[in-house]
Amino acid sequence: MNESAVVGVPGNVGGGVTEAERPLLTYYDDATGERTELTATELGRWAARAAGLLRDGCGLGVGSRAAVLLPPHWQTAAVLLGAWSAGVAVSFRLTATAGLAEVGPGADEPFDATFVTPERLDDWLEDVPAARHRFVLGLAPAAAPLAEVPAGYRDWLTEVRQYPADLPAYALVRPTDPATPDGTSYQQWGSLAEEIAAQRDLRAGDRVLVDAAEHEHPVKWLLAPLSVGASVVLCANLDPGAVESRIVAEQVTRVF
Repeated sequence: MNESAVVGVPGNVGGGVTEAERPLLTYYDDATGERTELTATELGRWAARAAGLLRDGCGLGVGSRAAVLLPPHWQTAAVLLGAWSAGVAVSFRLTATAGLAEVGPGADEPFDATFVTPERLDDWLEDVPAARHRFVLGLAPAAAPLAEVPAGYRDWLTEVRQYPADLPAYALVRPTDPATPDGTSYQQWGSLAEEIAAQRDLRAGDRVLVDAAEHEHPVKWLLAPLSVGASVVLCANLDPGAVESRIVAEQVTRVF
């Protein structure tokens, strides 16, 4: 695996090239005090494990579909980048969305995999049949596994850690392959991410502070910065009083 790159960025699989050991994704949760920082190498390793779980553990790849109901988080980034590296099309469902708007044709068919937090279990599978592979993410600080796993689900952290971090995770993904089940291709998502980055004047080397509550769609909080080689300071439950000091401490150059 090329550890100087982040795997699975739509539009440029293996793209998002950056210095391997500089911070790429820094995650804050002001409600818990968590601060987790991942370099490009570290995020790439998590994404490789996620791709290995889907490809080797679940037998999924190009043509498979995964549904993700996860908030912006560093583990969500690993799930998404791993799925795209394996060629799995990903459907997002945001908290403000009534249904899976990006399911596309065949919405009555079950997904191959779903990813969900315990808090969102109750309203998750109302709209689609249950998937064969169901994973739950506690998103606890220090990457702690769940103390109790809901029936019918597997703890993603426990499962993903069984796969090599240096796995050659790349699938035979073409730019025209669908990155989402509605048919939007990797190339199209990449172009959209680059367009958003240009609108925000994001550039290579930028440190971009993102309020997770304001930008829940991954094309904004994840893909747009990575598409131009910027790094992300992702803030959940952002304390408005902490913004200025965080900009200084994290050497932020852009606020999304």
